[in-house]
Amino acid sequence: MPTGSRSVQRGYSYLAVLFLVALTAAGLASLGQAWSTAAQREKERELEFRGGEIARAMRSYYLATPTPPRQYPPTLDDLLEDRRGPVVRRHLRRLYADPFTGRPDWELIVEPGQVDRYSGLRSRSTQPLLRAAAPDGTPTPTAASRVFSALAQGGGPADAPVPGDASSVPRPAASAAR
Repeated sequence: MPTGSRSVQRGYSYLAVLFLVALTAAGLASLGQAWSTAAQREKERELEFRGGEIARAMRSYYLATPTPPRQYPPTLDDLLEDRRGPVVRRHLRRLYADPFTGRPDWELIVEPGQVDRYSGLRSRSTQPLLRAAAPDGTPTPTAASRVFSALAQGGGPADAPVPGDASSVPRPAASAAR
């Protein structure tokens, strides 16, 4: 059995390696938490974007109804190809997947007075959100509580013109003194 400074050094080296492993594990754990939070924030941003795009497409479909009474779409697929007029109109380029479920399985919100028509949507996920309030200030603790409505897209009544729509371009007043 060796007795001397050499056996003491081995003990300290072992403790130093253990301390280094513990520090590395703590650093990796905090890095993993930061990545997880960043991924959650990205999903929330995508939820805002995708839900808003589909709600805007629903409003566009509503405003493109050829004759009154105006109607919202019966399915999300109708936003991809609107065949109600002489020319096929595409209100949405593609059907976006819900970023929390990974599938385009949005829960559609029925328009009052139009049983088979939908004017809004929400996620089916019950995952808690980091930002627990919608842009308008309403509390939204989960992804399913965040509602995207075609009615809210224009900032006014549903019959108000959409910016960029041909009906929203101001026309010059007719001159009375001819």
